[in-house]
Amino acid sequence: MFKDKVLLITGGTGSFGNAVLRRFIDSDLTEIRILSRDEKKQDDMRKKYASAKLKFYIGDVRDYQSVLAAVRGADFVYHAAALKQVPSCEFHPLEAVKTNVLGTENVLEASVTSGVQRVVCLSTDKAVYPINAMGISKAMMEKVVVAKSRSAPHTVICATRYGNVMASRGSVIPLFVEQIRAGQPLTLTDPQMTRFMMTLDDAVDLVLYAFEHGQPGDIFVQKAPAATTHTLARALTTLMDSPDHPVRIIGTRHGEKLYEALLSREEMAAAEDLGGYYRVPPDLRDLNYGRFVEEGDVRISQAEDYNSHNTQRLDVSGMQALLMKLRFMQAIARGESARAEEE
Repeated sequence: MFKDKVLLITGGTGSFGNAVLRRFIDSDLTEIRILSRDEKKQDDMRKKYASAKLKFYIGDVRDYQSVLAAVRGADFVYHAAALKQVPSCEFHPLEAVKTNVLGTENVLEASVTSGVQRVVCLSTDKAVYPINAMGISKAMMEKVVVAKSRSAPHTVICATRYGNVMASRGSVIPLFVEQIRAGQPLTLTDPQMTRFMMTLDDAVDLVLYAFEHGQPGDIFVQKAPAATTHTLARALTTLMDSPDHPVRIIGTRHGEKLYEALLSREEMAAAEDLGGYYRVPPDLRDLNYGRFVEEGDVRISQAEDYNSHNTQRLDVSGMQALLMKLRFMQAIARGESARAEEE
C-alpha cells in the first residue's frame, strides 16, 4: 500500500517520529516528509540518514499554513507532534491545548483539504480517565479525531493509543540509568505504581496496523504487559550489576495515578478483540439527545476497564528480558554511552 506514496510525519524529530522513520526509510515509499520546529534536530537527521527520500519542513502544527505546505501532495500522515510532558502541560495548559488539540485540528483539516488517503494520530493512556492537563488535551484530541472522521469521506482518520514507551525521551528508564551511573539513589514515586511497558518497535507495529486496517474514527490499543516501578528498578539495578543500589521514595507527584488505563469501561464494552490489539469503534450516534438518556447499554455495567493493574504483570526476570530488547539497554550492556531512544 505504500509503493510510490508520500508519507508525512509531524513531530518527526521526536522519539516516535524517529522510530516510524527507521521502519519506513527502506520501504517502497517514494518520499518521507518530516515536519517539526527544531532545525537542529532536522539537520542531525539529514546527516544521519543521508537519504534523498527524506524531505524536511520547518513548521509548527499550531500554524495551519505551515502544516498545509507540508501536507499538500502527501498520501499518508502520521501525526506525532505533541506536548507530552505532564509537568510542563500542567503549568501551561493552554499551550497543551494549542498543540495537542488545535494543532491536531490543523493537521486533519489540511489532510482532508489536500486529499490525504489515511491519517493516524498518536494518543496516550493518559487520555483515559484524565486527571492532568496533558491527558485532558489528548482526550480532547481523540474527540477531534472521531468528530473529524465523520465528515471526511475521502480521508480515513484514526488513532493509536499507547502506554509507557520505554526509554523514549523524557521517560524514567534513562533517568534511572543516569542515577545508577552517578551513584545516586533511584527516585521512586510509589513502589506499587504500575505502568504499561512497550518498546518503540511495538508502537510502530501498531502504527502499521492502523494504516492498513483502520476505519474512520477507530482507536487502536496494543495489549501490553505492565510492571511496578519497584520491579523496573530492581530489573535495571540487576542488569547494571548494582543489585543493592539505594532507592529513595519521593511520593506520588502532582498529576500522577497509581495505575494507567488504556481502555475505559465504556470502551471495553464496545471494543473488538483483535488478538494483540483492541479496536475501539467510534460512537456514531447522531445528535438525537433522547437516545443518549433513554437507552442504556447492559454491556457497560458488566465491563471492566483495561489498566496496568489488571493486565499481564511482569516479574523482575520478565522485565529484564523486555528491557534487553531496547537498543538503549543493549548499548548500556556493551558499556557504551547511550541516549534516550529519540534517534
